[in-house]
Amino acid sequence: MSRTLVEVPGVFSSLVELLRWRAVQQPERRAYTYLIDGEIDGPQLTYAVLDRQARALAAALQRSAPRGERVLLLYPTGLEFITAFFGCLYAGLIAVPLPPPNPAQPQRALPRLQTVTNDARPLAALTTAAILAKVERLFPQAPELQRLQWQASDKIPDSLAEDWQDPAVTSHSLALLQYTSGSTVEPKGVMVSHGNILHNVLCTQYAGALTEDDTFVSWLPVFHDMGLISGIIQPLYTGMPCVLMLPQSFLQRPVRWLQAISRYRATHSGGPNSAYDLCVRRISVEQRAALDLSSWKAAFTGAEPVRADTLKRFAEAFSSCGFRAHALSPCYGLAETTLMVTGGPRQNEPVLYSAQAAPLAQHRVVASTTPSQPTRILVGCGESLQDSRIVISHPESRIACRPDEVGEIWLSSPSVTQGYWNRPEESERTFRAYLADTGAGPFLRTGDLGFMKDGQLFVTGRIKDLIIIEGRNHYPQDIELTVEHSHPSIRFGSCAAFSVEIDDGERLVIVAEVESHSRPAMFRGNGEAGVRRREPLDTGAITRAIRRAVAEEHDVRAHTVVLVQPGSIPKTSSGKLQRYACRTAFLNGSLALLLGGGNADAVSP
Repeated sequence: MSRTLVEVPGVFSSLVELLRWRAVQQPERRAYTYLIDGEIDGPQLTYAVLDRQARALAAALQRSAPRGERVLLLYPTGLEFITAFFGCLYAGLIAVPLPPPNPAQPQRALPRLQTVTNDARPLAALTTAAILAKVERLFPQAPELQRLQWQASDKIPDSLAEDWQDPAVTSHSLALLQYTSGSTVEPKGVMVSHGNILHNVLCTQYAGALTEDDTFVSWLPVFHDMGLISGIIQPLYTGMPCVLMLPQSFLQRPVRWLQAISRYRATHSGGPNSAYDLCVRRISVEQRAALDLSSWKAAFTGAEPVRADTLKRFAEAFSSCGFRAHALSPCYGLAETTLMVTGGPRQNEPVLYSAQAAPLAQHRVVASTTPSQPTRILVGCGESLQDSRIVISHPESRIACRPDEVGEIWLSSPSVTQGYWNRPEESERTFRAYLADTGAGPFLRTGDLGFMKDGQLFVTGRIKDLIIIEGRNHYPQDIELTVEHSHPSIRFGSCAAFSVEIDDGERLVIVAEVESHSRPAMFRGNGEAGVRRREPLDTGAITRAIRRAVAEEHDVRAHTVVLVQPGSIPKTSSGKLQRYACRTAFLNGSLALLLGGGNADAVSP
């Protein structure tokens, strides 16, 4: 059967119109399937059932919530969230997705929940009856939560659907406030309109040649833009079925993700760089033997720095399962652009660029020509989507960079969102930038550094994370990668490098999570691979190894090395390192230090 792009109307005015159209045209088509424990077929939603449930919930909301009010959504990844999200839109309300409190540790969710509630000023909150019972226990400590109109969506009868009134939302109406991850600063509510979302999924559909014949698998959290836009709305727009599982199901047993791709013959799925690393490290040879990944034609990766060595290891590890390296699709995006800025499947393997490390640290792009030169391998994140323009600008002068210069990534696109909720001055600075020499604009200032080469975007780091010591620039992710490989006890994806002012100067601080015992190290002997036995920790040796590796690779001295317990370094819901939060924890002494002699050099700035 030939594969053609799905035939949908050229323009929808809103996501409400999109789902209503699906419900009429394909009422019995399966839209979403939820996997219990990431493995067992669970409940499903057809377009007609989703439409009816959304209308019922909207009718209940319309009784007390005027159009344009904000509504918190506290749901895990699953069908309840999808119904609640579209129920908000069907009522003409603005959804505010947030992670639900962990039943075992509900207190941990309270600070972010309070911050977002005080910023968004929602009228109501939706969740399940089970989660609501947990949230109510937090009311004595958070009176702002108690004042909300709480509704358990799983207690609303479908019969209310007949009472629904079309809110007549348009492409300019806000659909949601997507709160940023807070990787560098306090989270902000990005105002995302129906039109922003529809433009972004349309561009992604054409970039990826998505059709109704495709299948999507997602474990990504739905309160994050990657999980919501790519895992929920993109399949709806394209008309392809989507299979969902909880993020915890993947993290507990990474093989579940690839098993679902194999079982459902999925064509599109992805996640951050760390997800691919996790699969390589924790999926055994025996488990790989049962996988068939030959259907996977677009394995997108983004949300954090994409590493060339990760892509190579993943492609090699799963080539025996039918996985093809050219399916790897690095991409770039951020909440302020709805989701994707560059990317899309390609016919060839990901584009790599070998840059000389020293010039790159000074924001100059010089190709590496000899193996002896210190080199940084950068991964191309694809070409810009249609109707989008990327400019690389000097952050201070606001003048366009030359092709051989690194600068701030500026973007103009209909996918660029409406600004930050209740932050007009910050919105003006970030969303309405103009080039000083030509007056071209407005552009979104992404805060990311990078350059364009042969149409490909290469991202080198973030402005606020850049480490400047003795006049030299250092990208933290480069130092962190060196630290990860300096000793077998250090956890992958769990190191943070940043600078603090000590003794009237900026000094490098490294925080690294360490396994309770040295992780098994691979060796080869007599032609066969094996594993060394685990060794007790020698924290002093770990610290020395980190210092030596960083000095040799980057010619910079680590002033302070802090070894911490697994899970201590703050991360966002999408797995990004929160260097700013880690720096704050270091300064106030709240890091969970590893017991032992490796932290003797930790200082109090």
